[in-house]
Amino acid sequence: MDYVSTTKQDEKIMLESIGVKSIDDLVDSFRPMLSNESLDLPPALTEMELMQHMKNIPKGNKIMRYFVGAGSYNRYIPSALNHLVVRGEFLTGYTPYQAEISQGTLHAMYEFQSFICLLTGMDVVNASLYDGASASAEAALMSASYTGRKQISVGNNIHP
Repeated sequence: MDYVSTTKQDEKIMLESIGVKSIDDLVDSFRPMLSNESLDLPPALTEMELMQHMKNIPKGNKIMRYFVGAGSYNRYIPSALNHLVVRGEFLTGYTPYQAEISQGTLHAMYEFQSFICLLTGMDVVNASLYDGASASAEAALMSASYTGRKQISVGNNIHP
């Protein structure tokens, strides 16, 4: 869809409805709120100073309880790890079955599903799956378990 700007008539109607005569008058009404004096801002920081300031902010927090269990603990993860795990030699088309990569994801999915069950009171919760084949197998197993049936129907348009 092409961009269609407002007409002068549209602009006049909008400005009249909010009680100003022009766009400049509208902007001028906000200028006192936008000045540094009225905001009482601290002096500007360099990038490094800002990073240190942001790291210091959470130090005032009091952790009352850590709501993660089943082997998950508050750990330091070096930033280099994110760069290493996305390198091609660590990723393959078989990632869902490559233990070095998938265990963390599987663990996160398990924790997510467990907590959703606790929060909602549901017996079963599912998280996203890696691929269509895994999702289909999960759906078939869940359906068979729920209905007690031993067979499922698979459409002809499903990839072998």
